[in-house]
Amino acid sequence: MAQPDPPSETPRFAIIPTADELAQLNRELRFFPTDNPSPETLSVEQLAAFNRDGCLFPLEVFTTAEITEHREYFDRLLAETLAAGGDPYSISSAHLRYEPVRDLLTDARIVGYVRDLLGPDVVGWGSHYFCKLPGDAKQVSWHQDASYWPLTPSKTVTVWLAIDDADEENACMKVIPGTHRRGLIEYQTSEQDERNVLNQTVADPTRFGAPRSVILKAGQVSIHSDLLLHGSEANRSSRRRCGLTLRYCAADVVAHLGWSAKGVLVAGSAPHHWPS
Repeated sequence: MAQPDPPSETPRFAIIPTADELAQLNRELRFFPTDNPSPETLSVEQLAAFNRDGCLFPLEVFTTAEITEHREYFDRLLAETLAAGGDPYSISSAHLRYEPVRDLLTDARIVGYVRDLLGPDVVGWGSHYFCKLPGDAKQVSWHQDASYWPLTPSKTVTVWLAIDDADEENACMKVIPGTHRRGLIEYQTSEQDERNVLNQTVADPTRFGAPRSVILKAGQVSIHSDLLLHGSEANRSSRRRCGLTLRYCAADVVAHLGWSAKGVLVAGSAPHHWPS
């Protein structure tokens, strides 16, 4: 299938909402525990662990052959992006432009995990490669995903698909279990620069507990709540560390500022404010 051309004008959802825009939205930012006595893919014990910790990992999805094929696809996509003046973090909302990424967002194995956590009606709305090249000095500061998003209520999870092996040596993601139950945590804002991929930082995160490293083999995934505190350090190693974040929400979530245009129904049905 031919790939759609990028839009001639930047769509509203591609613009990061400002703090003032987000402050004007009446967002309900709290954790909604999973209540699912009969999960189809995850176990009851895994659901309890997610409610307690705000994350699950590692979860098996893709075979070695499957993830190798996608890694080779990403290698080509990255080369094209860099040649066009982009950077390793700039491939966002990729499911709207690249069919292989849309295939990942809608993959039944991933959606099966997500349905057990969010319920039968699920919208996939985000896809963003976070690629740390060897020697990359940038960190992803400690943050909560929900603080960035014009979505309410906060019933969204992120699936982090390891394109490369991710471990402490090449700056895997770290989480602080249980922080998703604290609601929105106060943060500081700053300009994005050569040291930080994001523009929000939660200071002194270890006051909430000890960080846990999300170590994954290529083809495995982790899943975390949109309110879980997480981040990653600079990649000082000689190995790349690429992950693809796939974002999903329960279909009753409302998206403001044009973000519903990113949605893809991946399970069940959705209200009219999401594409069918």
